[in-house]
Amino acid sequence: MAELELRTIRGGEIAMIFQEPMTALNPVLPVGLQIEENLRTHTSLDRRGRARRALELLEMVGIPEPARRLRDYPHQFSGGMRQRAMIAIALASTPKLLLADEPTTALDVTIQDQILKLILSLRDRLAMAVVLVTHDLGVVAATCDRMAVMYAGRIVESGAVAAVFAEPHHPYTRGLLGSIPRSGTERTMLLSIEGTPPSLAAIPAGCAFHPRCSFATEACQIERPPPRGDRGGTAGRLLPPRAGRRGRVARRMSAAEPEVLIEVEDIAKAFPLPQTLGRQLLGKQRQAVHALNGVSFSLARGETLGVVGESGCGKSTLARCLVRLLEVDSGHIRFEGQDVARLGGAWLRAFNRRVQMIFQDPYSSLNPRMRVGQILGEALGVHRMRPRAAIPARIGELLDLVRLPRDSADRFPHEFSGGQRQRIGIARALAVEPEVLVADELVSALDVSVQAQVVNLLLQLQEQLHLTVVFVAHDLRLVRHISHRVAVMYLGKIIELGPTEALFSAPRHPYTRALLDAAPELDPTRRSTVAAARGELPSPINLPTGCLFNTRCPLAFERCFTERPGLTARGPRHEAACHLTEFGKQGAVGVPIVPTEVGT
Repeated sequence: MAELELRTIRGGEIAMIFQEPMTALNPVLPVGLQIEENLRTHTSLDRRGRARRALELLEMVGIPEPARRLRDYPHQFSGGMRQRAMIAIALASTPKLLLADEPTTALDVTIQDQILKLILSLRDRLAMAVVLVTHDLGVVAATCDRMAVMYAGRIVESGAVAAVFAEPHHPYTRGLLGSIPRSGTERTMLLSIEGTPPSLAAIPAGCAFHPRCSFATEACQIERPPPRGDRGGTAGRLLPPRAGRRGRVARRMSAAEPEVLIEVEDIAKAFPLPQTLGRQLLGKQRQAVHALNGVSFSLARGETLGVVGESGCGKSTLARCLVRLLEVDSGHIRFEGQDVARLGGAWLRAFNRRVQMIFQDPYSSLNPRMRVGQILGEALGVHRMRPRAAIPARIGELLDLVRLPRDSADRFPHEFSGGQRQRIGIARALAVEPEVLVADELVSALDVSVQAQVVNLLLQLQEQLHLTVVFVAHDLRLVRHISHRVAVMYLGKIIELGPTEALFSAPRHPYTRALLDAAPELDPTRRSTVAAARGELPSPINLPTGCLFNTRCPLAFERCFTERPGLTARGPRHEAACHLTEFGKQGAVGVPIVPTEVGT
């Protein structure tokens, strides 16, 4: 087709939701005008008709107060609402085909659940076909009818989702499914696919997967296998069943009384907003984003604490406060009894060496102008941990530790894949031999096979070095697999804290239950059609009175709107901040609890 013909189809017959809505939306145009732009191109509606249709679309995708939000700009929307606005633009002219490219990658599980259920409901309502691109196999199991597995630019297996999950035929598909953490295998080594995907500029001859395949033969190196049909609708090479070994169990916490390494007591952190001239003249109080609101917990030596919650709940702020990249406004962080906030000079430098952070984005956290050897050697020089002549040998040891070749020291960060860059970030953190690692969304941007490699590496290092780990993540399956205890955060507070299996099997807070219900099942035969949690996180500028979750909780009653619950023991080392569980294990005794509309 010519370009003019394509323009009539793009946006009209075929629409697309992009992976990152903040870069796909025009930052200088209100959202309403961006929806109307599609309507102006692909429909015959007049100005008033376009405005009415834009309002209908925002209502359709579930954006609250749509008439007011039409005039807002993309930066005034949350991540989930920006993705909804992208969907509204894509659906403006009722397309026949919707292409969704990683539409939930950067979203937490509750917003992901809402977006996926919205796409499926609109698919059925508009009789629309959907192509969903994702590396989250749980999303595939929960939403798709058919799936195609790609490797090195080709589809290596395709078929009905239930058939592929039940009996994968291609070694790569089997490797992907085996890399996912599953309940009942806590803190064991995950199955992983060794090696890295080939460069698309130099795809191997024969089967592209043969350098990484444990079933490869000589024929695989010469001949590219043709797709073969199968009774389950799959195409791929049929393999004999194989029950892979997941490795030995990593170190568990001792049953004896654990040695407390870090104590966090009632810390708070707020970020003041810029004050407008009008507010200054009127003498109004300066507004602030309340990121942390009285967080308390302790961390034992050798323990892994998982920290979960929706975007904007304060997880990353807590991580940065623990390593003192941010100063707390109030409260105490004690490391071996010493108040971290009051450390200075040589004491602070010693603390900085003993507590290290692995950042979420290895692209921006590694200096692009420094070679890997310089990046790893910099901290050794700052902390004077090795003589200058011994630093190259230590760099080689660190690269061996994270399973990277030693010649990586002479290369720049951009020459590595995402998973390899994350390994470099781990090596940099381990260079100064820390006792505590704070990992902020360590594997959020990695596919499941690379994720398994990084998780296995972290478990092995924790066992070898007896590290204490704070593991911040959205992926609940991964948190369950790697953590000894889990802290659930909501609007800057920990609302539930307990041993991993106790919290996952018997959650005490409605919000924790909503998070667990929102996580997609790996079983395509068990699909939920009910939204796990309604609405989005309230603004951290104006916090709700009473329980912070009362605006979204279907079980909220009068006391929830007037009195804020504190963390109270609900079992051995298990605490929850909820009025419903105050008098009993399953609910408040003597209080009539009925699901109601929020706010009534």
